[in-house]
Amino acid sequence: MFTGLIQDVGVVERVQPGATTDVWVRTALGAEGFALGESIAVDGVCLTVVERSATTFRVQAGPETLRRTTLGALQAGARVHLERALRLSDRLGGHLVLGHVDAVSTVLSSRPEGGAVVLDVSLPEALAQFFIEKGSVALDGVSLTVNRLGAQDFSVALIPETQARTTLGHKSAGTRVNVEADVIGKYVARLVRPGAGGGLSLDVLRAKGFGVAE
Repeated sequence: MFTGLIQDVGVVERVQPGATTDVWVRTALGAEGFALGESIAVDGVCLTVVERSATTFRVQAGPETLRRTTLGALQAGARVHLERALRLSDRLGGHLVLGHVDAVSTVLSSRPEGGAVVLDVSLPEALAQFFIEKGSVALDGVSLTVNRLGAQDFSVALIPETQARTTLGHKSAGTRVNVEADVIGKYVARLVRPGAGGGLSLDVLRAKGFGVAE
């Protein structure tokens, strides 16, 4: 579990394709203190640390991860967002982020607005039900607020602090980004969806003893 608050922008040192793709990342987070087997989010993708040294660590991405994320396009020199897993005692400064990417979307435009940078991002039809204006979304692992919601796209605003601590301010039209919808929205959508154990209605609530008025 993560919060979407980026702790470091690491640099990919090496990528080795194979049955699984191995990625070595240089970081200022003190990789020697990482536990083998611990989770770390790389550009919003929850991966497992399988090797570490004083300044670098190695993770592995399987075929499913490569199909559903941007990690398959990583090359040496790429800058990636890093966040270590949340402790139960930590502050939840962003929102609950699982590191399970739902889709890869495309930045449609990037424009300045005051001191902020506004990104317009394509919205896959399958994810639209999980989005609301002023709700949360993670882009490349960064917790952001949906400022505007359209039928096929949405917008987020990057304040100067976000621009300074992440790579999102450098994303231009055509850039691909990992998108994770708000997990709470996913569960609510399933709860009210007819069939598959869902279909919450006033009649169901009354049958369970809730005093629901028309």
